[in-house]
This record gives sequence, C-alpha cells and structure tokens, in this order.
Amino acid sequence: MIQLEGEGWRLAWREDRQPFTVLIGGQGWAAELTAAEARALAAAVADLVSEHQGLVDQLLAEESIGLELERGPWWLALEGDRQHWSLKGVLSPEPGQRALEVSWSLEASPALCRALERLGGQP
Repeated sequence: MIQLEGEGWRLAWREDRQPFTVLIGGQGWAAELTAAEARALAAAVADLVSEHQGLVDQLLAEESIGLELERGPWWLALEGDRQHWSLKGVLSPEPGQRALEVSWSLEASPALCRALERLGGQP
C-alpha cells in the first residue's frame, strides 16, 4: 500500500482493493478510482502541468492563465498565474458508471501533482 497526503489532498494505492485500487481526495472529499482511471488522471495532469511550465516564461508577473485538457474520461483545468495554480477536473466515464468532480486549492494542487508522479506506473 502506498499512502501520500498533505494539506488539502490525499492519494493512496492499494492493489488488493479491486476494482477501485486508488483513493484520491481533496479538502473535505475523497473518492475511489480504478487503476485505469488513476493512470489516465496522472498522465493528463502531467501533460497539463508540463504545458503550464512551458508557458510560464511568456507570462507577466500579474498575468493569469487558464488551461484545459480533455483526455479519455477526464476533463481537467489548471487556473492561476506563473507560480500559483489550482487544479480541477471531471471524470465522465462510460454511460451507466459513476461520474466525479474533483478540485484542489492553490496550496494543494502542486503537491498532489508531485504525488501523482510518484505513483508512476503503480496503479
């Protein structure tokens, strides 16, 4: 079992909890994801953060930015400025399955993204 958490976020992976092996949470909420949903989230978040990093040098200090990415079952948005940003998303799986809306604060988002990187190919 892998369990990571910080102020306003939580991430845990437990192989024996099929089909929902990953627990993800934010301020006052938590939900379980399948391994495929978690992998898709981690990959999409990494790409969104990378896109933000690629644009940072083009932004003025007072400029804000909003980026969106839709991939697989996830829609994600990153909103903020050069140094501080929040993350939110919506899981819209196949018809007949549950959906989920997630969000993390300015303080929690970067830490959660680093935690998703640490899980790597685990889930």
